[in-house]
Amino acid sequence: MKSVRFRFAGLIAGLAAVSFLTGAALAQEAASAAPAAANKPLQPSETKNFGDWTVRCYPATSTVPCEMIELLVNKKSGRRVLGVMIIYNAAQNQNVMQVAMPLGVMLQTGVVLGSDTYTSAVLRYRLCDIQGCYSVAPLDDDAIKALGRATKAEMRIVSADGKKFALNFSLNGFTAAHEALVEMTRQKPSGAPAPAAAPAH
Repeated sequence: MKSVRFRFAGLIAGLAAVSFLTGAALAQEAASAAPAAANKPLQPSETKNFGDWTVRCYPATSTVPCEMIELLVNKKSGRRVLGVMIIYNAAQNQNVMQVAMPLGVMLQTGVVLGSDTYTSAVLRYRLCDIQGCYSVAPLDDDAIKALGRATKAEMRIVSADGKKFALNFSLNGFTAAHEALVEMTRQKPSGAPAPAAAPAH
């Protein structure tokens, strides 16, 4: 999952200024981040666990130096089934969520985050690679609070053959992890301003 973080670090920073980067900007961020991740993955300098969530901070100076993450992995294959990551941009007081889904999803239908207290709008896929497909979207304070009150959550997807699935994930430790994410991010040195979005094509 570390390589995914590198790919989306610039994208998530850009979301502080705009709702979404265009596909061209996303591709540029991925291309610029990939070599660094491939040569020497950056290791977290600080890690804390809260229930089923982990908060990790990295030594690099950045507008988004920390993340909270939950991974679901297939025990037999070792492959990631679902990844949910949230990053907090202190400069913009904004939370951004990245969802990593398996391959074989129907791209047109996107993914919906649902719980017993909150249902998101359709989250569109922004990129696919050999490991899966990814969606990135801002989460406002009301969504964070609602998820903190929830007892269950799921990502609702549609497979390429039209079948509907719900991938359940845990909210155990969500609120504590988010509070730590905000606090640890604010303690880190601020980095360069968020990159501007590329013009739409």
